[in-house]
Amino acid sequence: MVSGKTACEPPFLEHYKSIFKASSEINQLRDKQQHQVVEECELPLIDLRGLRNGNKAERTACITAIAKASSEWGFFQVLNHGVSLELLAEMRKEQKKLFELPFEQKVSSKLLNDSYRWGTPSATSLDQFSWSEAFHVPLAMISKVDSCNREFNHLREVMELVAEAMSELAHTLTGVLAEKLGYPGHCFAKSCNKSTCFLRLNRYPPCSFSPETFGLQPHTDSDFLTILCQDQVGGLQLMKDSQWVAVKPNPNALIVNIGDLFQAWSNDIYKSVEHKVMPNAKLERYSMAYFLCPSYDSTIGSCTEVSLYKSFTFGEFRKQVQEDVKQTGKKVGLSRFL
Repeated sequence: MVSGKTACEPPFLEHYKSIFKASSEINQLRDKQQHQVVEECELPLIDLRGLRNGNKAERTACITAIAKASSEWGFFQVLNHGVSLELLAEMRKEQKKLFELPFEQKVSSKLLNDSYRWGTPSATSLDQFSWSEAFHVPLAMISKVDSCNREFNHLREVMELVAEAMSELAHTLTGVLAEKLGYPGHCFAKSCNKSTCFLRLNRYPPCSFSPETFGLQPHTDSDFLTILCQDQVGGLQLMKDSQWVAVKPNPNALIVNIGDLFQAWSNDIYKSVEHKVMPNAKLERYSMAYFLCPSYDSTIGSCTEVSLYKSFTFGEFRKQVQEDVKQTGKKVGLSRFL
């Protein structure tokens, strides 16, 4: 008899056996990663109370701290962010119930408007593969999530509340970062709205197969800004000063990172930093990410007259990323548009 826990797990080893049976490749990847020293770090921690309730000096100091972290790290953490911790806990509970459904139901019954993803279909080698599963849901589709199924009514309600709170936070942060460069705080509001942004529910199953397997392969985010809520298992790593550092979880904070589009728009003042997730050998890991994206026909442009990058639309950027992944197994990103 197949246990409930086993039934919910994606069949990674069976479906991608051509990748995992290449023991020599695994050994090569192990040798490569043994030279990568991973230290644990605490990201810059910024209290956003100064933006909302502080005087002018406190607000200025808060904006300066956000801009500094965006330039030096590309990542930071925020406290007093305006997203209820109780709401996030409820989202985690609903998310866990969703992923505990049988794998066959997740993959074949078009749950959450057919937004389920698992593994890496384009992978041809272990270093291109991600040991994870996710529901990648456009915000505009949340209200339509399985509306005829009462089982998902509460999930839909919670997701809508989370998306609304995350959207407000994302626009606040991009607003102050734009202000810091001398632009109106609302300059992204028109192109980044409910019809263009996404909420992604992630689960990283335990992976005892190989300690070198990625939960999420190294990448940068193809958006303006990402807001991440993660559990306390850990596993998120980012590139800092040419080496990988592990991010220490903070139960009261949300993690924010700059995306490729914001780096291009800011003319490399704000940095879109490479990051990855390493799965735990014994524990499953949950996270939820909000992606602030524009419409595909939006021209990204630059905050300065002389730009490091060619003019491109988000649609052109996405198309190039998809072509590069198809041909090489990896995203190239901004360097294609210099």
